[in-house]
Amino acid sequence: MRRLDAKSLRKPGLCFGTDMLLKTLLIASLLGWVNCLENQSMTPEEKTNIRNQILEMFDHAYGSYMKYAYPADELMPLSCKGRVRGEEPNRGDIDDSLGKFSLTLIDTLDTLVVLNKLDEFDDAVKKAVRDVRLDNDVVVSVFETNIRVLGGLLGGHVMADLLRQRGERMQWYRDELLHMAVELGHRLIPAFNTSSGLPYPKVNLRYGILNPLSRTGTESDTCTACAGTMILEFAALSRLSGESVFEEHARKALDVLWERRQRGSDLVGTVINIHNGEWVRKDSGVGAGIDSYYEYLMKAYILLGDDTFLQRFNIHYSAIMKYISQPPLLLNVHMHNPTVSVRSWMDSLLAFFPGLQVLTGDLKPAIETHEMLYQVTKQHKFLPEAFTTEFRVHWGQHLLRPEFAESTYYLYKATGDPYYLRVGQSIVEKLNAFARVPCGFAAVQDVRTGTHEDRMDSFFLAEMFKYLYLLFSEKSQLPINMDDYIFTTEAHLLPVSLSTTQVTVQTNVTEAPVAHDEDLFTHSCPSTETLFPNNPLFAKTIRDGYKYLTGVGRTLSISLPLHDSGMEPVEFLKSMGISLTPLNDFTLGDSIAQSVPNLKHKGVFRVKLVAEVSQTIEEELVVPHAVQLISPPFLGRTVLTAGPAKFGMDLTKQEHGVKGTIVKASPYTACGPIENAAEVKGRIALALRGDCMFAAKARWLQQAGAGGVIFIDHREGSNSEETPLFQMVGDGDSTEDITLPLVFLFSREGAVLTSALEEHHNVDVLLLPKERQLGHEKPVSMNIKLRLREEGGSEGRAAPGTTLELVLEDEEVLLKETDEEELGGKQQSQRQQVCSQSRTGPCSTDAPQALNSKPEPGTNP
Repeated sequence: MRRLDAKSLRKPGLCFGTDMLLKTLLIASLLGWVNCLENQSMTPEEKTNIRNQILEMFDHAYGSYMKYAYPADELMPLSCKGRVRGEEPNRGDIDDSLGKFSLTLIDTLDTLVVLNKLDEFDDAVKKAVRDVRLDNDVVVSVFETNIRVLGGLLGGHVMADLLRQRGERMQWYRDELLHMAVELGHRLIPAFNTSSGLPYPKVNLRYGILNPLSRTGTESDTCTACAGTMILEFAALSRLSGESVFEEHARKALDVLWERRQRGSDLVGTVINIHNGEWVRKDSGVGAGIDSYYEYLMKAYILLGDDTFLQRFNIHYSAIMKYISQPPLLLNVHMHNPTVSVRSWMDSLLAFFPGLQVLTGDLKPAIETHEMLYQVTKQHKFLPEAFTTEFRVHWGQHLLRPEFAESTYYLYKATGDPYYLRVGQSIVEKLNAFARVPCGFAAVQDVRTGTHEDRMDSFFLAEMFKYLYLLFSEKSQLPINMDDYIFTTEAHLLPVSLSTTQVTVQTNVTEAPVAHDEDLFTHSCPSTETLFPNNPLFAKTIRDGYKYLTGVGRTLSISLPLHDSGMEPVEFLKSMGISLTPLNDFTLGDSIAQSVPNLKHKGVFRVKLVAEVSQTIEEELVVPHAVQLISPPFLGRTVLTAGPAKFGMDLTKQEHGVKGTIVKASPYTACGPIENAAEVKGRIALALRGDCMFAAKARWLQQAGAGGVIFIDHREGSNSEETPLFQMVGDGDSTEDITLPLVFLFSREGAVLTSALEEHHNVDVLLLPKERQLGHEKPVSMNIKLRLREEGGSEGRAAPGTTLELVLEDEEVLLKETDEEELGGKQQSQRQQVCSQSRTGPCSTDAPQALNSKPEPGTNP
């Protein structure tokens, strides 16, 4: 290799310098392009192109629903058909959103107006008025029906009324959607018939709660968000219809939640008893179970102009920032002992919180948390349903949730920083690349594998496309003035002018709070000019501290002395596995001598380089467990892969596992008193996932005397081959009282078990770590070394060259070829066999035949 000196560097034909600098400049440009792009402004042409792309994506999703699913509630994008409740396998509480009322159509109404699809809106309203019935004999979630259907009808009515008043469209409209909303409101009102005023979590649309035909009304608990996310829709319904009953019930529920807060910390729990107001789950955060309660306190003040809601929000917000916010993280704590975090993971629903912080004027923590979330999406493509504080996947599902896009929209409107346009662009690109399917967009079953789930929830059309389209639109490009409206938690539009529409309701009163410092923004939305005047880099300076939070994309600066090593410098470092680019941008107009200041020292100089470090994601170690069917006719041959639990009996410490006869729990979800306790006692109970936490199910079954529990996934088609195992976690409180052995089966494996029970009625199983299943032994290996000799060669001399190593294992044969040095004359030329005795007998000279053979069906290899 040529020696490097100053003269050779100056000769273009011979130089390392010019050629290598051009190459490294190109590499540096490519690597730096992404970071530069994120901070570049976006031209109007670019925004138009992305906006048109969003419209095309919406047309694909909405068009697929209308073509393949309508009038069903939701689209099944992999099956290209509608999901009709009762006709598809039950998914537990997920199906409580479905009421046979064309959910996706109603949820999408005002999105059609925002996206300026006014002809489609006219047609959709006509279909809703003509086809949708609200008196179905279906048990639905009060919370989901309120935010999706009631909110959708109200948002649709507000848009239809606006277009009618303009005199150009909807002249046929006679408030039909509002009449439907009033009807639905009256069908939800029976849920509030409790001693506390907190609503039941479910209601039968036809029979209400108390009717013997209602098939509901036995629930005792509801989540905080479920009870506290009614005020916007119910108050709007009261003020648009003149019937005060709706707003009165929603205000009463908020009063109860406020009164039941923990007075020392000003925090609320996650689940509350609807009859006595006692907290059932005392963990407190801003994610699932609580999220929109806080959102609706702030937005109720904006929509209704009632200072009571703002006072309550500010007190809660101070507590959140004191105990839950650990920038950039938002961690659940115990409401009675808020200085201690109760879990080491976060759920994706908290992604709405930066957007809420923008409304409060607290931009710094909003920017910090949003940047953390963005880094997680870079690492996993989407936000996992839950992820750890180390940003590993906790639950890998991604349901096309819109909360991250929502916060991105709010931050862009607050800062005007084009960085957030680039974030939005990445959301659009990832949806198209990883979620788009021929019949719409499919949820991701696990972000680690990219497998899809056959669901496209209605909120994807109601929220995701609305926020993305607004992000890339100017005011002049929209058919309505967005400043006149506030978003509900489902992104439906309610006019802020409702604050001037009065109805007679009993007003709630907040007792005088402990003095809290008020600032300029306590009673108003902040202006960006006041927050950071003449400083467009405000948001960037905050983000930069969290840019490499997850480790992805971090750069390592190297100052390397390069000597005459006989190797070109870059090749030398490449041999160490380091990919290199120059630290400083070299311009073609600069001389190489200026770029390399130590060039005058012949043969020795320094070049500054950067190496990109990609963090290897450490996944949480999950020990696979097994459910082994041991009674006839299975006799241990059927083994189902199961996931373990982080609480209950530790099966890894049980030498022989836990044996028992299986029985289905009744109710199958095991979220209440077990009705067949006599059957369950002493047996291993089967319980369906959903409706409540794993720990709650385990406690009910343990109380009934069960000897163990097998939880079965309610997600149709899930299986251990395509979805990584996970460990079940508790409910945030202590789970030391739970001593049962607990395992989890995905849907497909669970179906094998339930089918066996239906066919044979008496099925015994063994619960244990998979590596200790009955009949399982470590693979037995057999090594055969063959020495090859030349044809006609003497017996006493082996030929140099190749050694074939034959490795035999159960059901598998590997042939490994290795090169060796010449053996020398000391070794004998005879064939040598080195083999281990096994339960199948000694080595056989016929062993090589196994290379191309397989065991006969039914044989035990």
